[in-house]
Parts: sequence; structure tokens; C-alpha cells
Amino acid sequence: MTFTAPGLSDDATKKLISVMQERLSAFNDLHLTLKHIHWNVVGTNFIGVHEMIDPQVELARGYADTLAERIATLGGSPRGTAKAIEEDRSWSDYSVGRDTVQAHLGALDLVYVGFITSHREAIAVAGDIDPVTEDILIGQTAELEKFQWFVRAHLENPSGELSNAGANSEAAAADQAR
Repeated sequence: MTFTAPGLSDDATKKLISVMQERLSAFNDLHLTLKHIHWNVVGTNFIGVHEMIDPQVELARGYADTLAERIATLGGSPRGTAKAIEEDRSWSDYSVGRDTVQAHLGALDLVYVGFITSHREAIAVAGDIDPVTEDILIGQTAELEKFQWFVRAHLENPSGELSNAGANSEAAAADQAR
């Protein structure tokens, strides 16, 4: 590496950049998934959900930018290409096409479960290396959890049970939520 932030070793920085690159690709994929849902959601409550998704798209795009700039600040070269998303991907492509509000929200809830879980893992790595990056990831996670709460409010019954509870795939979550 040609440079990194003062006080960070090259090896620690390389590890941190690798974790942030995966999260950058995940955010780029998330914003595309959210736009896909935005364009393909139909049925009752369409407009409310259609409009609820746009701020989530903008947040994901902004968070991708924040991580890319942090990677550059640490001396790395952020990769924001479609190929980077494919190479960094450890998750499946979003599987629901044109479908109901409930189906998409059921599937999106699982997307958020996976995304937030992975973000928490990145927080753990960053916490051992760099509190600045850890702080960035923590703040992002708080907002992502709030958006998941918005999604889950549509899936929850008065007893607090989720219509997609126990589903282990987007397709199953969509089926259960319908």
C-alpha cells in the first residue's frame, strides 16, 4: 500500500478494506434490489410501499459512497462495478419479480436479515482494527434496522407475529406473506 490512515498497519488496513469492499458491493446490490422492488410491487398499499422504498434506495446509495470514500481514505481502490458485485457476492440474487406488496415485503425482510447480519460481522472486524470505520458501520446498521422495522410493520399481526416467520428463502417468505 502506498499510504493508509495514521496509526493503522498495512496488514490491518488491507483486512479492513477487504471487509468494506464486500459491504460496498452489498450496498450496491441492495440499492438495485430496492429499485427492483420499487418497480415491481403491485396491489393494495402499492403507493405507500412504492414511496417507502425510495428513501431506502437513497440511503443505500449514500452508504455505498461513504464506504467507497473510506476505502480510498485508507489507501485502497474501491470497486463499484457490476463485476465487483458478482465477485464479492456471497448471497443469492433477489428472486421475486412482479408481485404483491406483501410478497415483496416478506422477501425484503429476509434481505434485511442477511444484510444486517453481515454488517454486524463487519462491525466486529472493524472494532478490532479501527474505531472510525466501526463507527461508520454502526451508524449505518442503526438506520438499516429502522428500515427493516418499517418493512416488518407491514408483515406483523397484532400479536407481534410476522407473516413470513420461519421462511428460509425469499420465495418462501413471499409465499408466506401473500
